[in-house]
Amino acid sequence: MMAVRDFEGLGALVTGGASGIGAAVAALLVARGARVAVLDRETGGAPAGTLPLTADVTDDAAVRTAVDTAAREFGGLHTVVSNAGIGALGTVADNPDDEWLRVLDVNVLGMVRTARHALPHLRRAAAGRPGAVSVTHTCSIAATAGLPQRALYSASKGAVLSLTLAMAADHVREGIRVNCVNPGTADTPWVGRLLDAADDPAAERAALAARQPTGRLVGADEVAAAVAYLASPAAAAVTGTALAVDGGMQGLRLRPLA
Repeated sequence: MMAVRDFEGLGALVTGGASGIGAAVAALLVARGARVAVLDRETGGAPAGTLPLTADVTDDAAVRTAVDTAAREFGGLHTVVSNAGIGALGTVADNPDDEWLRVLDVNVLGMVRTARHALPHLRRAAAGRPGAVSVTHTCSIAATAGLPQRALYSASKGAVLSLTLAMAADHVREGIRVNCVNPGTADTPWVGRLLDAADDPAAERAALAARQPTGRLVGADEVAAAVAYLASPAAAAVTGTALAVDGGMQGLRLRPLA
């Protein structure tokens, strides 16, 4: 079967693209013909064929430099995938103010900074490739479902969902589509670190898998496939959409097994 090359000739930027979901997205976009830049604090894990750009999304000047570099190297920028993010555990009583500020700075303002500097390039690209220009945010099931011990993380992802909708409204007439994916618990390095810190990692993994109707964690490649759809020209009519990739966690209510 011939590989799909629907991103041929398109320039893409993936933040947090050197590991986990971001790396899976970057690798898939390369396989489908895109020229891909990976923006990350440490780019050692950036997939083959990508342009590694070292930057922290909390540093506005560094983000601007990385975005401009990607656009210059590729002769334009058509696709931005804002995936960089960090987690947090606890109730509202557990996380101090400085942790709230740090998580919101990375998870929300990091996307704002990336979009702010990408928009001039995206507007120019939209003039020549209608329907092919997009921003896709990595959101979470935590934005739409109440999860225990995730108050700070959920608040940040709720903001990402609202940001996605507002940006979609702001930029639809400029030819820029804005969507997000809402993964369930994904089998990523961050989740792996949480499991390693648990008293019983095997039992904790089983509990996380059991709360998803499919009975397993979501694969990074599965999230990447959803991102690639939303970013692709095939989704030219899709904007302001949150696509759940959560094993049915948000919408299904199964009866307990006997």
